Amino acid sequence: MHYVDSITGVTYLLEEPRWRGDSGGHVNLGPAPGLKRGDIDASVHSLWRYRKALLVDAGSAVTMGEGSTPLVRAAWDGIAVDLKLDFMMPTGSFKDRGMTVMVSYLKSRGITEVLEDSSGNAGASLSAYCARAGMRCRVLVPESASYPKIAQIAACGAEVVTVRGSRQDVADAALAMSREIFYASHNWQPFFGEGTKTLAYELWEQLGFRAPDSVVMPVGYGANVLGCDRGFSELLRNREIGRLPRLYGVQAVNCAPYYAAFRAGVEHFVPVSVSATVAEGIASSKPTRMREVLAPVRASGGEIVAVSEDEIVRALAGLARKGFYVEPTSAAAAAGLSQLIARGAIKPGETTVLVLTGTGLKASESIGRLLGLKARA
Repeated sequence: MHYVDSITGVTYLLEEPRWRGDSGGHVNLGPAPGLKRGDIDASVHSLWRYRKALLVDAGSAVTMGEGSTPLVRAAWDGIAVDLKLDFMMPTGSFKDRGMTVMVSYLKSRGITEVLEDSSGNAGASLSAYCARAGMRCRVLVPESASYPKIAQIAACGAEVVTVRGSRQDVADAALAMSREIFYASHNWQPFFGEGTKTLAYELWEQLGFRAPDSVVMPVGYGANVLGCDRGFSELLRNREIGRLPRLYGVQAVNCAPYYAAFRAGVEHFVPVSVSATVAEGIASSKPTRMREVLAPVRASGGEIVAVSEDEIVRALAGLARKGFYVEPTSAAAAAGLSQLIARGAIKPGETTVLVLTGTGLKASESIGRLLGLKARA
Protein backbone atom coordinates (compact mmCIF):
# COMPACT_ATOMS: atom_id res chain seq x y z
CA MET A 1 0.00 0.00 0.00
CA HIS A 2 1.04 3.58 -0.58
CA TYR A 3 0.11 7.25 -0.65
CA VAL A 4 -0.76 8.78 -4.02
CA ASP A 5 0.02 12.42 -4.79
CA SER A 6 -3.25 13.98 -5.98
CA ILE A 7 -1.48 16.29 -8.45
CA THR A 8 1.35 14.21 -9.94
CA GLY A 9 0.24 10.64 -9.25
CA VAL A 10 3.61 9.90 -7.62
CA THR A 11 3.40 7.26 -4.90
CA TYR A 12 5.01 7.35 -1.45
CA LEU A 13 5.54 4.54 1.05
CA LEU A 14 3.28 4.45 4.09
CA GLU A 15 6.27 3.97 6.39
CA GLU A 16 6.86 7.73 6.28
CA PRO A 17 3.75 9.54 7.54
CA ARG A 18 2.62 12.34 5.22
CA TRP A 19 -0.22 14.78 4.98
CA ARG A 20 0.66 16.13 1.52
CA GLY A 21 2.82 15.26 -1.46
CA ASP A 22 6.02 16.84 -2.72
CA SER A 23 3.84 18.74 -5.20
CA GLY A 24 2.10 20.52 -2.33
CA GLY A 25 -1.19 18.78 -3.08
CA HIS A 26 -3.01 16.43 -0.75
CA VAL A 27 -2.32 12.70 -0.81
CA ASN A 28 -4.80 9.84 -1.07
CA LEU A 29 -4.46 6.18 -0.17
CA GLY A 30 -4.22 3.59 -2.90
CA PRO A 31 -6.93 0.91 -3.14
CA ALA A 32 -7.24 -1.41 -0.15
CA PRO A 33 -8.33 -5.07 -0.26
CA GLY A 34 -11.39 -4.59 1.96
CA LEU A 35 -13.00 -7.62 3.55
CA LYS A 36 -15.74 -10.20 3.33
CA ARG A 37 -18.35 -10.90 5.97
CA GLY A 38 -16.38 -13.87 7.23
CA ASP A 39 -13.48 -11.53 8.09
CA ILE A 40 -15.49 -9.61 10.71
CA ASP A 41 -14.32 -10.23 14.27
CA ALA A 42 -17.67 -10.48 16.05
CA SER A 43 -15.94 -10.60 19.45
CA VAL A 44 -14.92 -6.94 19.08
CA HIS A 45 -17.66 -4.38 19.76
CA SER A 46 -16.09 -1.41 18.01
CA LEU A 47 -15.14 -0.46 14.47
CA TRP A 48 -11.97 -2.50 14.97
CA ARG A 49 -14.12 -5.56 14.28
CA TYR A 50 -13.29 -4.65 10.65
CA ARG A 51 -9.55 -4.53 11.34
CA LYS A 52 -8.74 -6.78 8.36
CA ALA A 53 -9.98 -3.99 6.11
CA LEU A 54 -7.94 -1.26 7.83
CA LEU A 55 -4.41 -0.39 6.78
CA VAL A 56 -3.23 -0.21 10.39
CA ASP A 57 -1.93 -2.94 12.69
CA ALA A 58 -4.77 -3.50 15.16
CA GLY A 59 -2.19 -4.47 17.76
CA SER A 60 -1.21 -0.79 17.99
CA ALA A 61 -4.78 0.52 17.95
CA VAL A 62 -5.52 3.60 20.04
CA THR A 63 -9.17 2.95 20.80
CA MET A 64 -11.97 3.88 23.17
CA GLY A 65 -14.58 1.49 21.80
CA GLU A 66 -15.75 3.84 19.04
CA GLY A 67 -18.13 2.68 16.33
CA SER A 68 -20.94 0.13 16.48
CA THR A 69 -23.38 3.05 16.88
CA PRO A 70 -27.15 2.39 16.78
CA LEU A 71 -29.20 2.36 13.59
CA VAL A 72 -32.73 3.40 14.59
CA ARG A 73 -35.89 3.35 12.45
CA ALA A 74 -37.98 6.53 12.60
CA ALA A 75 -40.51 8.42 10.49
CA TRP A 76 -39.37 11.60 8.73
CA ASP A 77 -41.73 13.62 6.57
CA GLY A 78 -44.06 10.67 6.20
CA ILE A 79 -41.56 7.96 5.25
CA ALA A 80 -39.53 5.46 7.25
CA VAL A 81 -35.80 6.16 7.45
CA ASP A 82 -32.90 4.68 9.38
CA LEU A 83 -31.07 7.15 11.60
CA LYS A 84 -27.39 6.34 12.13
CA LEU A 85 -26.58 7.73 15.55
CA ASP A 86 -22.91 8.54 15.06
CA PHE A 87 -23.15 11.24 17.73
CA MET A 88 -23.07 8.35 20.21
CA MET A 89 -19.28 8.11 20.11
CA PRO A 90 -16.77 8.51 22.96
CA THR A 91 -16.25 12.23 22.26
CA GLY A 92 -19.74 12.92 20.92
CA SER A 93 -19.16 13.01 17.17
CA PHE A 94 -18.47 10.84 14.14
CA LYS A 95 -14.91 12.21 14.08
CA ASP A 96 -13.89 9.36 16.40
CA ARG A 97 -14.15 6.94 13.46
CA GLY A 98 -11.33 8.67 11.66
CA MET A 99 -9.27 9.63 14.70
CA THR A 100 -8.88 6.14 16.13
CA VAL A 101 -7.35 4.95 12.84
CA MET A 102 -5.33 8.08 12.07
CA VAL A 103 -3.83 8.41 15.57
CA SER A 104 -3.09 4.67 15.65
CA TYR A 105 -1.20 5.00 12.37
CA LEU A 106 0.74 8.11 13.40
CA LYS A 107 1.71 6.69 16.78
CA SER A 108 2.94 3.48 15.11
CA ARG A 109 5.17 5.65 12.89
CA GLY A 110 6.78 7.48 15.80
CA ILE A 111 4.86 10.77 15.68
CA THR A 112 4.73 12.25 19.20
CA GLU A 113 3.26 15.73 18.63
CA VAL A 114 0.51 16.84 16.24
CA LEU A 115 -1.28 19.94 15.02
CA GLU A 116 -4.92 20.24 13.91
CA ASP A 117 -7.38 22.97 12.98
CA SER A 118 -11.04 22.48 13.78
CA SER A 119 -14.39 24.13 14.36
CA GLY A 120 -14.63 21.97 17.46
CA ASN A 121 -15.52 18.30 17.04
CA ALA A 122 -12.38 17.18 15.22
CA GLY A 123 -10.20 18.97 17.75
CA ALA A 124 -12.11 17.42 20.64
CA SER A 125 -11.71 13.98 19.10
CA LEU A 126 -8.02 14.38 18.29
CA SER A 127 -7.23 15.74 21.75
CA ALA A 128 -8.94 12.74 23.37
CA TYR A 129 -7.17 10.15 21.23
CA CYS A 130 -3.82 11.89 21.69
CA ALA A 131 -4.39 11.80 25.44
CA ARG A 132 -5.11 8.10 25.12
CA ALA A 133 -1.96 7.61 23.04
CA GLY A 134 0.33 9.79 25.18
CA MET A 135 0.90 12.25 22.32
CA ARG A 136 1.09 16.03 22.54
CA CYS A 137 -1.54 17.99 20.65
CA ARG A 138 -2.12 21.58 19.55
CA VAL A 139 -5.51 22.59 18.15
CA LEU A 140 -6.35 25.83 16.36
CA VAL A 141 -10.02 26.86 16.59
CA PRO A 142 -12.09 29.85 15.47
CA GLU A 143 -12.81 32.42 18.15
CA SER A 144 -16.49 31.77 17.42
CA ALA A 145 -16.29 28.02 18.19
CA SER A 146 -18.72 26.70 20.80
CA TYR A 147 -17.21 27.03 24.27
CA PRO A 148 -18.16 23.47 25.34
CA LYS A 149 -16.12 22.13 22.42
CA ILE A 150 -13.14 24.32 23.33
CA ALA A 151 -13.43 23.19 26.95
CA GLN A 152 -13.50 19.56 25.86
CA ILE A 153 -10.34 20.01 23.80
CA ALA A 154 -8.49 21.73 26.66
CA ALA A 155 -9.71 19.26 29.29
CA CYS A 156 -7.97 16.44 27.45
CA GLY A 157 -4.67 18.28 27.76
CA ALA A 158 -4.35 19.80 24.30
CA GLU A 159 -2.97 23.28 23.73
CA VAL A 160 -5.83 25.37 22.34
CA VAL A 161 -5.09 28.38 20.15
CA THR A 162 -7.98 30.61 19.07
CA VAL A 163 -7.74 32.35 15.71
CA ARG A 164 -9.71 35.45 14.73
CA GLY A 165 -11.62 35.25 11.46
CA SER A 166 -13.34 32.56 9.40
CA ARG A 167 -12.95 28.80 9.47
CA GLN A 168 -10.67 29.16 6.42
CA ASP A 169 -8.49 31.64 8.32
CA VAL A 170 -7.99 28.95 10.97
CA ALA A 171 -6.99 26.40 8.33
CA ASP A 172 -4.58 28.87 6.75
CA ALA A 173 -2.97 29.55 10.15
CA ALA A 174 -2.52 25.81 10.71
CA LEU A 175 -0.89 25.40 7.30
CA ALA A 176 1.60 28.13 8.20
CA MET A 177 2.31 26.44 11.54
CA SER A 178 2.77 23.00 9.97
CA ARG A 179 6.45 23.73 9.38
CA GLU A 180 7.15 23.14 13.07
CA ILE A 181 4.64 20.40 14.07
CA PHE A 182 3.28 17.41 12.13
CA TYR A 183 -0.03 18.51 10.64
CA ALA A 184 -2.50 15.79 11.56
CA SER A 185 -5.39 17.49 9.81
CA HIS A 186 -8.39 15.20 9.36
CA ASN A 187 -8.93 17.04 6.08
CA TRP A 188 -5.46 16.30 4.71
CA GLN A 189 -4.19 13.07 6.32
CA PRO A 190 -5.96 10.25 4.41
CA PHE A 191 -5.87 7.72 7.24
CA PHE A 192 -8.78 9.68 8.70
CA GLY A 193 -10.83 8.56 5.69
CA GLU A 194 -9.59 5.02 6.23
CA GLY A 195 -11.45 5.23 9.54
CA THR A 196 -14.64 6.84 8.24
CA LYS A 197 -15.06 4.03 5.70
CA THR A 198 -16.20 1.89 8.63
CA LEU A 199 -19.50 3.79 8.44
CA ALA A 200 -20.17 1.88 5.21
CA TYR A 201 -19.16 -1.42 6.80
CA GLU A 202 -21.42 -0.87 9.81
CA LEU A 203 -24.42 0.06 7.68
CA TRP A 204 -23.83 -3.01 5.51
CA GLU A 205 -23.67 -5.30 8.54
CA GLN A 206 -26.59 -3.66 10.40
CA LEU A 207 -28.82 -3.88 7.32
CA GLY A 208 -28.30 -7.63 7.02
CA PHE A 209 -25.25 -7.46 4.75
CA ARG A 210 -26.82 -5.29 2.10
CA ALA A 211 -26.33 -1.72 0.98
CA PRO A 212 -28.96 0.97 1.62
CA ASP A 213 -30.55 2.73 -1.34
CA SER A 214 -29.42 6.15 -0.11
CA VAL A 215 -27.18 7.71 2.50
CA VAL A 216 -27.80 11.36 3.45
CA MET A 217 -25.12 13.20 5.45
CA PRO A 218 -23.89 16.71 6.25
CA VAL A 219 -20.83 17.78 4.25
CA GLY A 220 -18.12 20.22 5.30
CA TYR A 221 -14.86 18.78 4.02
CA GLY A 222 -16.63 15.56 3.03
CA ALA A 223 -15.09 12.87 5.27
CA ASN A 224 -18.22 10.76 5.44
CA VAL A 225 -18.78 10.90 1.68
CA LEU A 226 -15.17 9.83 1.18
CA GLY A 227 -15.59 7.06 3.73
CA CYS A 228 -18.84 5.76 2.25
CA ASP A 229 -17.35 5.78 -1.24
CA ARG A 230 -14.25 3.89 -0.14
CA GLY A 231 -16.07 1.40 2.10
CA PHE A 232 -18.96 0.56 -0.21
CA SER A 233 -16.59 0.37 -3.20
CA GLU A 234 -14.49 -2.21 -1.34
CA LEU A 235 -17.62 -4.22 -0.58
CA LEU A 236 -18.66 -4.04 -4.23
CA ARG A 237 -15.26 -5.24 -5.43
CA ASN A 238 -15.49 -8.16 -3.00
CA ARG A 239 -19.00 -8.95 -4.29
CA GLU A 240 -20.53 -8.45 -0.86
CA ILE A 241 -23.03 -5.98 -2.34
CA GLY A 242 -24.45 -5.76 -5.83
CA ARG A 243 -24.59 -1.97 -6.18
CA LEU A 244 -23.48 1.25 -4.57
CA PRO A 245 -25.95 3.42 -2.61
CA ARG A 246 -26.81 6.92 -3.77
CA LEU A 247 -24.77 9.43 -1.78
CA TYR A 248 -26.33 12.76 -0.80
CA GLY A 249 -24.29 15.52 0.80
CA VAL A 250 -25.97 18.46 2.51
CA GLN A 251 -24.47 21.92 2.98
CA ALA A 252 -25.73 25.16 4.50
CA VAL A 253 -26.66 27.74 1.86
CA ASN A 254 -24.48 30.23 3.75
CA CYS A 255 -21.36 28.15 3.08
CA ALA A 256 -21.84 25.79 0.13
CA PRO A 257 -18.78 25.35 -2.13
CA TYR A 258 -19.60 21.72 -2.96
CA TYR A 259 -23.16 22.71 -3.88
CA ALA A 260 -21.88 25.48 -6.15
CA ALA A 261 -19.48 23.15 -7.95
CA PHE A 262 -22.11 20.42 -8.25
CA ARG A 263 -24.62 22.83 -9.78
CA ALA A 264 -21.93 24.15 -12.16
CA GLY A 265 -21.17 20.61 -13.32
CA VAL A 266 -17.51 20.81 -12.35
CA GLU A 267 -15.28 19.02 -9.85
CA HIS A 268 -13.07 21.93 -8.86
CA PHE A 269 -13.50 24.81 -6.47
CA VAL A 270 -15.97 27.51 -7.49
CA PRO A 271 -15.73 30.82 -5.58
CA VAL A 272 -18.80 31.36 -3.40
CA SER A 273 -20.00 34.03 -1.03
CA VAL A 274 -19.79 32.87 2.58
CA SER A 275 -21.61 34.02 5.70
CA ALA A 276 -22.14 32.66 9.19
CA THR A 277 -24.22 29.51 9.66
CA VAL A 278 -25.61 27.76 12.73
CA ALA A 279 -24.18 24.56 11.23
CA GLU A 280 -20.64 25.45 12.28
CA GLY A 281 -19.37 21.91 11.74
CA ILE A 282 -19.80 22.22 7.96
CA ALA A 283 -18.73 25.86 7.59
CA SER A 284 -15.81 24.96 5.31
CA SER A 285 -15.45 27.50 2.53
CA LYS A 286 -12.56 25.89 0.63
CA PRO A 287 -12.51 22.09 1.02
CA THR A 288 -9.41 20.07 0.23
CA ARG A 289 -10.80 17.14 -1.79
CA MET A 290 -13.33 18.63 -4.22
CA ARG A 291 -12.94 16.01 -6.96
CA GLU A 292 -12.78 13.03 -4.59
CA VAL A 293 -16.08 14.06 -2.98
CA LEU A 294 -18.03 15.26 -6.02
CA ALA A 295 -17.09 12.42 -8.38
CA PRO A 296 -18.56 9.57 -6.26
CA VAL A 297 -21.67 11.62 -5.45
CA ARG A 298 -22.34 12.05 -9.17
CA ALA A 299 -21.40 8.47 -10.04
CA SER A 300 -23.78 7.11 -7.41
CA GLY A 301 -26.73 9.07 -8.77
CA GLY A 302 -26.82 11.28 -5.68
CA GLU A 303 -26.36 15.01 -5.36
CA ILE A 304 -25.31 17.91 -3.18
CA VAL A 305 -28.15 19.78 -1.51
CA ALA A 306 -28.09 23.21 0.17
CA VAL A 307 -30.44 24.21 3.00
CA SER A 308 -31.31 27.55 4.57
CA GLU A 309 -30.83 28.52 8.20
CA ASP A 310 -34.59 28.35 8.78
CA GLU A 311 -34.72 24.84 7.33
CA ILE A 312 -31.90 23.76 9.66
CA VAL A 313 -33.65 25.14 12.73
CA ARG A 314 -36.96 23.44 11.78
CA ALA A 315 -35.17 20.14 11.31
CA LEU A 316 -33.32 20.61 14.60
CA ALA A 317 -36.63 21.02 16.42
CA GLY A 318 -38.17 18.08 14.53
CA LEU A 319 -35.34 15.73 15.49
CA ALA A 320 -35.47 16.83 19.13
CA ARG A 321 -39.22 16.17 19.25
CA LYS A 322 -38.43 12.60 18.22
CA GLY A 323 -35.82 12.29 20.96
CA PHE A 324 -32.70 12.91 18.88
CA TYR A 325 -30.80 15.80 20.46
CA VAL A 326 -28.17 16.71 17.91
CA GLU A 327 -26.18 19.78 16.96
CA PRO A 328 -27.35 22.02 14.10
CA THR A 329 -24.82 20.46 11.72
CA SER A 330 -26.62 17.12 11.99
CA ALA A 331 -29.97 18.85 11.59
CA ALA A 332 -28.75 20.27 8.27
CA ALA A 333 -28.69 16.71 6.89
CA ALA A 334 -32.27 16.16 8.06
CA ALA A 335 -33.31 19.41 6.36
CA GLY A 336 -31.70 18.16 3.16
CA LEU A 337 -33.55 14.89 3.48
CA SER A 338 -36.81 16.84 3.68
CA GLN A 339 -35.98 18.52 0.37
CA LEU A 340 -35.17 15.19 -1.27
CA ILE A 341 -38.40 13.59 -0.03
CA ALA A 342 -40.50 16.59 -1.11
CA ARG A 343 -39.34 16.38 -4.71
CA GLY A 344 -39.38 12.62 -4.95
CA ALA A 345 -35.63 11.97 -5.14
CA ILE A 346 -36.05 9.71 -2.10
CA LYS A 347 -39.20 7.61 -2.09
CA PRO A 348 -41.23 5.58 0.41
CA GLY A 349 -40.22 1.95 0.55
CA GLU A 350 -36.53 2.63 -0.06
CA THR A 351 -33.84 2.01 2.54
CA THR A 352 -32.64 5.50 3.41
CA VAL A 353 -29.98 6.23 6.03
CA LEU A 354 -29.71 9.66 7.64
CA VAL A 355 -26.33 10.12 9.37
CA LEU A 356 -26.49 12.20 12.57
CA THR A 357 -22.93 13.25 13.24
CA GLY A 358 -22.71 15.32 16.44
CA THR A 359 -24.40 15.55 19.82
CA GLY A 360 -26.45 18.56 20.81
CA LEU A 361 -24.88 18.54 24.28
CA LYS A 362 -21.93 20.52 22.91
CA ALA A 363 -24.22 23.22 21.52
CA SER A 364 -26.98 23.41 24.13
CA GLU A 365 -26.69 27.17 24.64
CA SER A 366 -27.08 27.94 20.93
CA ILE A 367 -29.79 25.27 20.51
CA GLY A 368 -31.78 26.82 23.35
CA ARG A 369 -31.51 30.21 21.71
CA LEU A 370 -32.41 28.91 18.25
CA LEU A 371 -35.46 27.03 19.49
CA GLY A 372 -36.56 29.75 21.94
CA LEU A 373 -36.43 27.38 24.89
CA LYS A 374 -37.18 28.69 28.37
CA ALA A 375 -37.25 26.88 31.70
CA ARG A 376 -40.37 27.23 33.82
CA ALA A 377 -39.78 28.58 37.34
